[in-house]
Amino acid sequence: MMTTAGLEGINATQSAISSIIDGTLTYRGIDIDELADHASFEEVVYLLWNGELPKAKELMQLKQDLVRYGMLPNEIILLLKTLPLDAHPMDALRTVVSALALLDPESKDISREANRKKALKIQAQISTIVAAIQRVREGRNILFPKPEYGFAQNFLYMLNGEEPSQVAVEAFDKALILHADHELNASTFSARVTVATLADIYSGMVSAIGTLSGPLHGGANEAVMAMLEEIGDVDNVQSYIQQALAEKRKIMGFGHRVYKTGDPRAKHLKEMSEKLTNLTGQRKLYEMSIKIDEMITREKGLLPNVDFYSASVYQSLGIKRELFTPIFAVSRTSGWTAHILEQYENNRLIRPRAEYVGPQKRGYTPIEAR
Repeated sequence: MMTTAGLEGINATQSAISSIIDGTLTYRGIDIDELADHASFEEVVYLLWNGELPKAKELMQLKQDLVRYGMLPNEIILLLKTLPLDAHPMDALRTVVSALALLDPESKDISREANRKKALKIQAQISTIVAAIQRVREGRNILFPKPEYGFAQNFLYMLNGEEPSQVAVEAFDKALILHADHELNASTFSARVTVATLADIYSGMVSAIGTLSGPLHGGANEAVMAMLEEIGDVDNVQSYIQQALAEKRKIMGFGHRVYKTGDPRAKHLKEMSEKLTNLTGQRKLYEMSIKIDEMITREKGLLPNVDFYSASVYQSLGIKRELFTPIFAVSRTSGWTAHILEQYENNRLIRPRAEYVGPQKRGYTPIEAR
């Protein structure tokens, strides 16, 4: 039996949702570059769930549903207000999404119709929840989506309490698209493993959120921002990175197991980072990032991944560092739910084997002889 650490290179299932072939990422066969340049996040959500881009009427209905279902039950609002203020937002998000199941009368109904409705509700509610977590931490009132706003615009409004600029909306919408799905990544795999037992969709989401929280997955962009804050200035980059490399510390935001010629999403975030940091007077963040990028590429041969430039993008949008990974979850919910729905459609329990490498043929030793 072949054993591969981390299941690298192992095909664990078949999927028609997204692909990474020869360094090109596609959603349902459409190149990520085309989607990032032309689509809205709502179009991508529909595409991931249904396999085709929506017609105008379908898109309008989805936008309306995302606003309608974006309201939160009173019990969830109360829970948000009782969580410890110093809890990490990812821990709060995991807890609140789990609580949603207790308030959904259809939580255990795994019929196709019920699951699709729950996917829609979860996608709508998770945006409100993440914004609400931050507002409660800051002692501000929870806000809810406006029917005249799109998904990206609503999130920024619910987070900051003011109408966001068009530049901010366009940048955030593109960031959501770039993070929406990524084949059988760790969190998507954990979601599929969970629902393969015929557990409910909320259980799959909690598994995915817990997996995303790790610094080797969704938490990487938060670690990148922490590094930029620690460096502080462009003049400090060289000495910081040289020391980190000498101490064999991991520089977050570089390299990716499935890309050999670079993450195709990184260039879009790099462009957004330059544009937004110029507009917001935070050019230093971009310049530091560029210098780190050049050094790591030269010294280690590693290229930036989706996490590296997303840190300065989110910072430029006024988003606090601890919210970076929860925002990743807001976007990736579209992919998680698409994969969960696909798993239910053609389910088989996911139960791999492990190669045993422990001692063999040992006998039991009585306690008095040990």
